[in-house]
Parts: sequence; structure tokens; C-alpha cells
Amino acid sequence: MSQAIVAYLHYLSIFVLFALLSIEHVQFKLPLDLLRARSLMITDIAYGVCASVVLLTGTLRVFWSGKGLDYYLNNSLFLSKVGLFLLIGTISIVPTFTFLNWRNDLHAGEVPQVSAGRAKLVIMIIRAELLVLLIMPLLAVFMARGYGVIGQ
Repeated sequence: MSQAIVAYLHYLSIFVLFALLSIEHVQFKLPLDLLRARSLMITDIAYGVCASVVLLTGTLRVFWSGKGLDYYLNNSLFLSKVGLFLLIGTISIVPTFTFLNWRNDLHAGEVPQVSAGRAKLVIMIIRAELLVLLIMPLLAVFMARGYGVIGQ
């Protein structure tokens, strides 16, 4: 029963992760206003927490699952999923630092200033993250059907 709950929390956190990223995409429009800037910063913090839950529950599933660690470590699709997750985490640093740099402006009650170039970069990264997140369930579906096993 506890394995099923961990699996459920893993899937739920992935859905929430996608939703939070979609919210960031919709909210990040120039010119910014104070409310949207604060909301973006809070949404990005929630995104980071949710990504941590995805990582934690995914790790629990790998080590605690009935399939065992060897199954996952010998599956190229699983390794690809981990690589894509790490890619998302790496490129998400740019939006996170952008939003976190607004702290002082927001505490002073000022609207953060963002260049058009920086805004375009952040939007493109968020879109790339959404695209990669859409690929990961496809890899999971193939994995569940036995594809990707190394050495077969």
C-alpha cells in the first residue's frame, strides 16, 4: 500500500510541477506589475519545492519498487528520463535567478525591471522545460512496456 501512495505522490507532484511551470509561462509578460512579479517569485519557489518532491518520490520508487534498482539502472529510457530531469533542473536556474534577483525591488515595493532580451530568454527556457516535461511520460510508457532494457 505504501508503494502505491509513493507512486501516487510521484505522479501528482509531476502534474503540479507542470501546472506551476504553465502558470509561470502565462504570468511572465512584460511589462511586469508588482502583483505578477511577486506571484512569479512565489510560483517559482513552489516549483522548486515540487521538483524536490518529484526527485524524492522518484528516488523512493527506484530503491523501494518491486522492480529493483538493477531494472532501472539497466534501462536506457529510465536513464534518459533522469538525464532530461537533470536538464530541466539545470536550465531552470536562469528563470529562478531572474525571479530571485527581484527580492530587493519587491521588498521596496518597486516593480522589477527586466530587459526584453532577458524576458525572451526566460520564456524560451520555460517553454523548453514544458516540452521536455511532455516527453518524459512517453519514455515512461515505453519503459512500462519493456522497452529500453540494456543488453537485449
